[in-house]
Amino acid sequence: MRVPAEVYDVDRSLTRQTAARIPKTAGKVLSAVEEAAESTKLWCGAAVAMAGLGGWRGRRAAAAGLTALVMAQLASNGVCKQLADRSRPPEEWFPHDEVRDRPDSSSFPSGHTAAAVAFTAAVAPSWPVVSAVCAVPAVMVALERVQSGAHYPSDVAAGAAIGLAGAWTTCRAPRLLRRYGL
Repeated sequence: MRVPAEVYDVDRSLTRQTAARIPKTAGKVLSAVEEAAESTKLWCGAAVAMAGLGGWRGRRAAAAGLTALVMAQLASNGVCKQLADRSRPPEEWFPHDEVRDRPDSSSFPSGHTAAAVAFTAAVAPSWPVVSAVCAVPAVMVALERVQSGAHYPSDVAAGAAIGLAGAWTTCRAPRLLRRYGL
């Protein structure tokens, strides 16, 4: 994937700053949160807790979150990564060894970020307080993807946009279907 020089320059600058400024201890916390989010475990666990403890509102929020997450995963990993063949950030940008443990797939977009943002944003209309709680690990996942060398900041931004689109579609689809008599 050919990225405009201006975007590449911003990506390089932001990536180097992020990787250099996050203390090692904080990096370990970010990695632990990302590991919990791997394969959507964190978000599925949150959905189970919401559905079990939150009554009808929790079940509604969990269903919306998981639906949006699946849509975002399909769009990011099933479509975008297949179309965009972007290499991961260069290893020399990172002052740590964690950069060696990253996927071989296309860097664009961040599927982890897409899933985290989709779940969090789709939960918001039904249960804003829980969505705010979910936003903390979602931001941590996005930050970790850059800090670890798995993604460029623009990959994370694209993943977040895909996640927001998945949440918007999930939350708006029932109204649109009713409106058009489907």
